[in-house]
Amino acid sequence: MKLTWLGHGSFRLDIEDQMLLIDPWFTGNPVFPEGSRDDAIAGATHILITHGHGDHASDALALTRETGAPLVGIYDLMSHWEATEGATTIGFNKGGTVMLGDVAVSMVAAVHSSSMASESGPQYAGAEAGFIVRGEGHTLYFSGDTDIMADMGWIGEYYAPDIGILSAGGHFTMDMKATAWAAKKFFNFKVVIPAHYKTFPILEQSADDLIAGLPGVDVKTPEVMETIEL
Repeated sequence: MKLTWLGHGSFRLDIEDQMLLIDPWFTGNPVFPEGSRDDAIAGATHILITHGHGDHASDALALTRETGAPLVGIYDLMSHWEATEGATTIGFNKGGTVMLGDVAVSMVAAVHSSSMASESGPQYAGAEAGFIVRGEGHTLYFSGDTDIMADMGWIGEYYAPDIGILSAGGHFTMDMKATAWAAKKFFNFKVVIPAHYKTFPILEQSADDLIAGLPGVDVKTPEVMETIEL
């Protein structure tokens, strides 16, 4: 399994027979290297979207048209894009699991908000969510944008993920200390990767508090466009 951080909350995951783009955001992403887009999206099979905010979903329609990779996410948003944009989508909901080739993707809860910009203000975009991704002998929890929530208790017990990609930048999501607390309280991760940080000055710039709060856990902090093996 290979994981590439695309900056902010965006990732490329090469797993089994799939190349998953998760919340890919390139247009306006201040930390994404210019000229790296083609490398980031090469071979995409599916595009997973956790919620409708622009820093997670604003490139989704352009990318599905360019790559032919279906959009995968909450039923309400996927149905909207299919009806209004003619997009190819896989819509499901929390508690559901879809098979993307040999990879199982389950949708779980997150605590955040979900909307898209429109001329009349924020437009409903379905509920925010996280994903459990299973393949190559690993179970990965992708939290999406979220605060600490009680649902992490059953997610950790039921799915027993060994890898966590967790929002940790603060202000809009958990910060590093809160993320470390949640990871210890609810999970038994072998590897944790922080997300949704360093993009803007308002967000946390360092993962030091996460590393300090998770002794014995391999906290990986790749640079943007750096690929790591899991």
